[in-house]
Amino acid sequence: MKKLGLLIGLFTVGMNYAQIKFEKGYIINNSGEKTEVLIKDLDWKNNPTEFEYKLNDVSPVKKEDIKNISEFAVNNSEKYVRKTVMIDHSSDIIAYISKNKTPDFKEETLFLKYVVEGKANLFYYQNTDTKRFFYNIDQSDVKQLVYKPYYVSEILVRYNNEYKKQISENLTCGIENKEIENADYKTNALTKIFVKYNACSNGGSVNYAEIKEKRDFFNLNIRPGISSSKFQTTFNSYDPAGKADFDRKFTFRIGAEFEFLLPYNKNKWAIFIEPTYQYYKTDSETTVNRGTYFERKITQSIDYKSLDTPIGIRHYMFLNDKSKIFVNAAFILGIGLNSSFKQDNVEMDIKTANNIAFGAGYKYDDKFSVELRVNTSRNLLRNYVMWDSDYSTMSLIFGYTLF
Repeated sequence: MKKLGLLIGLFTVGMNYAQIKFEKGYIINNSGEKTEVLIKDLDWKNNPTEFEYKLNDVSPVKKEDIKNISEFAVNNSEKYVRKTVMIDHSSDIIAYISKNKTPDFKEETLFLKYVVEGKANLFYYQNTDTKRFFYNIDQSDVKQLVYKPYYVSEILVRYNNEYKKQISENLTCGIENKEIENADYKTNALTKIFVKYNACSNGGSVNYAEIKEKRDFFNLNIRPGISSSKFQTTFNSYDPAGKADFDRKFTFRIGAEFEFLLPYNKNKWAIFIEPTYQYYKTDSETTVNRGTYFERKITQSIDYKSLDTPIGIRHYMFLNDKSKIFVNAAFILGIGLNSSFKQDNVEMDIKTANNIAFGAGYKYDDKFSVELRVNTSRNLLRNYVMWDSDYSTMSLIFGYTLF
């Protein structure tokens, strides 16, 4: 509990000092006035309806919403425009798919996100359960590209792919029918078509999807460190001396971490997998039946090696452009490697258990990191009815990002 309290303390300090990230951008109000500002960049997964901004580094934070802003952009990588459109919110989730092929359009005013900007514009909208693309050409009215799954029987799903017909009828320069037929209702496929059409129409494109793809979404990290491990055994008998405490040992651990940064919220969230080798070897001498005719000394030893694979989630909090702190939690899959426990001359099998880890750390320049990690305990002798054990580890882990 003390170790977990330390991690919670580190997390609290980090939250107090973590810097809110404001990026260069602009806003256009209802009067058409454009103002250069600093916008709080949340790298929105769902299209926003409001946002926070500052006029400069020292000015107070202000809030604006879709009622007053017709367009805003952040850091030349994200641009939103207010449009009143007809949108179909029909679900794509199998359990909630409609039996009606026809879209159920409703008029809404939304911030649409630019995917491609040019003669033909491609927009995107997402909320909790809706993902839709929109388009227009030469400043015409913005319309939804229609795609809708629907049931034709209790078990058969078909798809309204009207978006392919819309593209075929409106993007008539340089696009082959086969390209349209093979185009999925996804960002990459539709982006290629709109960029190609704009190039054919003697116009350029701003490909916002390409700008975003240049960001880093995968890291390979080498993770050596020092582990502090402790082991305790309990023989469930009437003798209160049936408990043995083994020395705390400091050992070397080495791991390779595969970190996958999630493509929203400014890479603040990541999923990681970290195969790690660790070991613990020591012995203990305990006196049982003390003060009786049957008093004797028992020697116990443990030689424990394992390949642990934490699979977890991590959250980063930025301090400045080069520094950030993070917290993470992981489920650890443990595989024992030729391990044993002995009492006197009797050898017992060790059964590696899975457990959970919590950690907090600091990363500098997206290259160097240090983390304090605490693992919950493992019962390595759980195969034996009369025995309990408690193996616990705390690690100081250093990291270097290869790429």
